[in-house]
Amino acid sequence: MSKTDTPPGRAATPPPAPKRTYWQENLRLLGLLLVVWFVVSFGFGILLRGPLDAVSFFGVPLGFWFAQQGSTYVFVALIFIYAWRIGKIERRYGVSDEDAA
Repeated sequence: MSKTDTPPGRAATPPPAPKRTYWQENLRLLGLLLVVWFVVSFGFGILLRGPLDAVSFFGVPLGFWFAQQGSTYVFVALIFIYAWRIGKIERRYGVSDEDAA
């Protein structure tokens, strides 16, 4: 029996390449969004607060705004971006929730 043959009574398992590619794309997307979240929340809100405070945004210093509200807005936007992109990735690999219904 070769590696491609399946024993009687067992279903053939799908090749690992599409599953691996799916997870690579998923983790790449997660990594990118986490970097954006880190830069906005920690970078703009803490590390670059001094230089950003020279700019006024809605009447408050920009560094303060990022620390208090901007990072929250970006985080919510990243949730929607992730949901949109992961939906496209899941449909491409046939693992979408809509496929199960």
